[in-house]
Amino acid sequence: MGLEQGLTHVYTGNGKGKTSAALGLALRAAGRNLRVLLVHFMKGPSFSYGEDVSLSKVAGVTQVRFGTDHFVDPKNPDVTDKEAAQVALAFLKFQMSSGFYDVVIADELNVAVAFGLVSEDEVVELIKSKPPKVELVITGRYATENIKSMADYVTVFEEVKHPLQQGINAREGIDY
Repeated sequence: MGLEQGLTHVYTGNGKGKTSAALGLALRAAGRNLRVLLVHFMKGPSFSYGEDVSLSKVAGVTQVRFGTDHFVDPKNPDVTDKEAAQVALAFLKFQMSSGFYDVVIADELNVAVAFGLVSEDEVVELIKSKPPKVELVITGRYATENIKSMADYVTVFEEVKHPLQQGINAREGIDY
């Protein structure tokens, strides 16, 4: 089956919902028998996310987490954080060019760029090297103007109001 034409999406901004939107697209694609790869940057394997359980039951969706089990210091990232992001990017590029996947999602890649784990040039090259029949989705705050200019879809999520402002912490099943 596959896609006749693949496009590039960028989901960015300071509002909630970027990864959720990408997950929704993954479910929609899988429902149409498209093969989906979801590569998470900076989300270590030891933390449990609600989508892990759900997506493990969806045929056609593969997800892989790359990262450490600590939060990345944006001003002084650890060498292990950079290494994990570089491995994630290499894996994503290889899989995207393999011809196996129809939809490839690079979750939090924009943040990895902002934190200096991968370069903007590497993401530009990723977009340029996207095979014509692959849909590429890049999520995360801080998308650069250059990356946004290369995308076919750009959606900016704006935070207007958030429960954290009222002292309500992230809730299992809703926020993670």
